[in-house]
Amino acid sequence: MILRGIAASDGIGLGRAVCLREINLDYSHIPYSGREAEKARLQAGIAAFARRTAAMAAEIRERVGEKEAEILTGQAAMLADPYMRAQMEEAIEGGACAEAAADGVCTMYAGMFAGVADEAMRQRSADVRDMRRRLLAILLGAEEPDLSQLASGSVLVARDLTPSMTVGLDKENTAAILTETGGWTSHSAILARALGLPAVLSIPKALAFIKDGDRLIVDGGNGAVILHPDEGTRSEYRRRQEAFHAQRALLAGYRDRPTVDADGRRYRLCANVGSAAEARAALHAGAEGIGLFRTEFMFMNRANPPGEAEQYEAYREAARIMAGRDVVIRTLDVGGDKAAACLDMEAEENPFLGCRAIRYCLARPELYKVQLRALLRAGAEGKNIRIMLPMVSCVEEVRAARALLDACKAELEAEQRPYDKDMVMGVMIETPSAALIAGLLAKECGFFSIGTNDLIQYTMAADRGNAQVENLYSVFQPAVLRAIRHVIAAAKEAGIPVGMCGEAAADPAVIPLLIAWGLDEFSVSTASVLSTRACVSRWQGCEADKLARKALEQSTAAGAEGCLRAAVETSRGQAPPA
Repeated sequence: MILRGIAASDGIGLGRAVCLREINLDYSHIPYSGREAEKARLQAGIAAFARRTAAMAAEIRERVGEKEAEILTGQAAMLADPYMRAQMEEAIEGGACAEAAADGVCTMYAGMFAGVADEAMRQRSADVRDMRRRLLAILLGAEEPDLSQLASGSVLVARDLTPSMTVGLDKENTAAILTETGGWTSHSAILARALGLPAVLSIPKALAFIKDGDRLIVDGGNGAVILHPDEGTRSEYRRRQEAFHAQRALLAGYRDRPTVDADGRRYRLCANVGSAAEARAALHAGAEGIGLFRTEFMFMNRANPPGEAEQYEAYREAARIMAGRDVVIRTLDVGGDKAAACLDMEAEENPFLGCRAIRYCLARPELYKVQLRALLRAGAEGKNIRIMLPMVSCVEEVRAARALLDACKAELEAEQRPYDKDMVMGVMIETPSAALIAGLLAKECGFFSIGTNDLIQYTMAADRGNAQVENLYSVFQPAVLRAIRHVIAAAKEAGIPVGMCGEAAADPAVIPLLIAWGLDEFSVSTASVLSTRACVSRWQGCEADKLARKALEQSTAAGAEGCLRAAVETSRGQAPPA
């Protein structure tokens, strides 16, 4: 029997199921013991939640990374919100026990977040549900599942894998993860990839089909789970698993190599990160710098925006970790599918085409100046920070941002604070208008970085999260390929470096095009650094040029992708350079 879901974390796992079923959170037998007593129980439970969460976050920060730990610290910040507490106490005033008060308020918030349009806010619904479960377990004295004593070859099967479940997880004995909910950007997927475990998510009623001890094969690359595989199937997948691990071992040999193509032309290979901890992991993985530092994570799951001192420390730490290597920090990119409650953003009918990213920041210069001042100060020490503006659509936005940057420099000069007087400002090319006027923008900035995720979406007028138009959302669309080529050509003509920080930068079928057109920098996820370096090493310029011409002759995305994928398979069959 084959169950299908979302391919969330690559790899193949073989083993036996360990089903993590919901713990009993029935509180119908709990009597109401009076307002003051119930409030005291609630406060004690919240205090215990805060202590345990802090300990869990510290462990996950150490074992996995800062971004994953922030999932937990965000829950603690939400529960510490005075308004949420007041709502729970109001329910107690009305005769609810502590459990009922916590359950009712958390369920209300989870439903509220689940009903909004953007994905980031819907993800907060999962945060609240996990928070509800953990707080009720504390109030009831219920035991959480212990994943520290797993048998070898355990395949975890759960409704959802929460950050709290991964604390103490015996990674060595965990073969794979599969869940009934979640998608590519869900916490389950983030945690599985960070732990390096194969994962398939969003398998409806998985816990109804699968029992403890059932044999399973989890193919995280194809989104397939085989239930009760026969010996022949197990042998075939063991062979695939060995080939997967052999490929990873081969890639490890690229960690300390320069990024060069088969002709010896040098490229910069950087990583996309969201915190200083992730920058450290990227450096260890072989990245030559940070091509995209996402700052919006600092603004999420908190009551107030981060101040200048907090931002300064985060940016300075990332710059120190990279030790002289360039760190490109994207200024606040909120709106669209990224919401930050602390910014009190107005609801818009179409937020993807509204006041987001650079538009939002320029409309709030005092908020923006806090970030720009922090960046300038953080760059004083290593001189390796570069600023990147997101969602630019016209020259006026670049000029307005530069005017604010100059004002911040003047303020820091007057305050006699050290700052980077020569900090370079670049532009993220992710709108069709920016691509069309790339030649004009190149005169206003120091570098380009092509953000393919949004460039595809806006060029094709196709929501990347809408399955009904997913056939249009492709980097291989002739319009998208021509836009990318035009942007690179404009940068070359102006003499400024050009990189790519969208997901396409790590696609083996796109890499030869970028080599042919003259891209200078690839910026990819930490997990894709070594495979990208290996792919670049296989291509000669003349072969890439020939393939690029052939791809542009195609009139459809399917035609372009077909010829590129076929060429990639041929190149994989060749021995990599010594």
